[in-house]
Amino acid sequence: MITLAATESAANEYQGLLTMAYLVAGVLFVLSLSGLSTQETAKRGNVFGIIGMTIAIAATLLSGITNFAWLIPLMVVGAFVGTVLAKRVKMTSMPELIAMLHSFVGLAAVLVGLVSYLNHGDEAHEMVHQIEILLGVFIGGVTFTGSIIAFGKLRGSIGSKPLLLPGRHLANAIMVLACIWPLGVQFIGAEGSGGLTALIIITVISFVLGVHLIMAIGGADMPVVVSMLNSYSGWAAAASGFMLDNNLLIITGALVGSSGAILSYIMCRAMNRSLANVIFGGFGTTAGATPAGGEEQGTVTETTAEEVADMMNDAGSVVFVPGYGMAVAQAQHVIHEISETLRGKGVEVRFAIHPVAGRLPGHMNVLLAEARVPYDIVFEMDEVNEDLPETDLVVVVGANDIVNPSALEDTDSPIAGMPVIEAWNARTVVALKRSMAAGYSGVENPLYFRENTRMLFGDAKETLTAVSENLG
Repeated sequence: MITLAATESAANEYQGLLTMAYLVAGVLFVLSLSGLSTQETAKRGNVFGIIGMTIAIAATLLSGITNFAWLIPLMVVGAFVGTVLAKRVKMTSMPELIAMLHSFVGLAAVLVGLVSYLNHGDEAHEMVHQIEILLGVFIGGVTFTGSIIAFGKLRGSIGSKPLLLPGRHLANAIMVLACIWPLGVQFIGAEGSGGLTALIIITVISFVLGVHLIMAIGGADMPVVVSMLNSYSGWAAAASGFMLDNNLLIITGALVGSSGAILSYIMCRAMNRSLANVIFGGFGTTAGATPAGGEEQGTVTETTAEEVADMMNDAGSVVFVPGYGMAVAQAQHVIHEISETLRGKGVEVRFAIHPVAGRLPGHMNVLLAEARVPYDIVFEMDEVNEDLPETDLVVVVGANDIVNPSALEDTDSPIAGMPVIEAWNARTVVALKRSMAAGYSGVENPLYFRENTRMLFGDAKETLTAVSENLG
């Protein structure tokens, strides 16, 4: 009797320690998200996240798992692959990597749901458990295939133009309703493993829905799609936590899901679009189109690196507007050199960041931080726009849609109403591009044809290096 009581006491104490470890890890994850909210505290936020994940993994391994013969080798292989990918991936490819990682979370949720159903237990919680499985498999399936399509679009393997099939909204609605009734009802009402067929059909439908949803979203909305899929992966992880009765996984999934949803909402506000419009819309349907009536935009005025250097030397204030072209060319380091040279001459230098610049939320901020650009000269769009009429020179480095005046001046433009950096209000604009190709959304940019705009063609890193060499 005493031995049994002692065993129960030890078990309760062990469970208490496990719960405490999960709680500490959850708090560290909250602190990690808080730290990532600003550039100055981002490194500290990452450290909190690493410590929290280390505690979470250690606690999970000590929570009663015994089959280490398979688990440890798989963890070692996964860690090795992850390390190699992290070291090899370029910043320009980071959005694709994140999209692919989201797909892994979705697939994990699907597999956990299927295995959990085949090993169901407690009859008292049967219906609740089946609902958890249904949600986890459905959300995970959409996340899995949707993230793969997003990866293809970001990588360029799949065209950025949206695939707009006739009756696509009705098709989406039918697929969702079919997963609720009759398939969902049939699954929940089945005894034993009798609902497995319905669950597999729901899995297949969720795969198809994920493909169809993301294929219908155009290139300019991909930054929002990445954060939206991040939210999906969080909810899928939370559902897995419910299925596995793991409180930490529930907490972590809820944090990721809610923060991803909030980020998606913030980015949609920055684009003057609703989240539903992004998910179900077809932005960029006029890819590569010319203005209404087929009118010519005009002619561009080309310039040289020497002339741009002279403009910078004569300017009292310069604003750099980075875009995805800067990321592709890896030009952030030479831009930093130019900015330091100009600041040494007393020129006011600032960087203007649009919320959806690049292919990933915060993409430009990370690149500039990598080049050690001081945080205090990096500003958001709203902080810079009002000062642009008094700015001598704006240098647009590989940006297209985020400086397109059509957003404010052309009500028929696909990006009409989208807040943009109003570069054209500066006294002079220099736009760096490889060619006159349209931006990722496929929308032409009238900025390049304005009288106060000069075009500097070529690789941004090479042309800006030549500019730097000519700064006296």
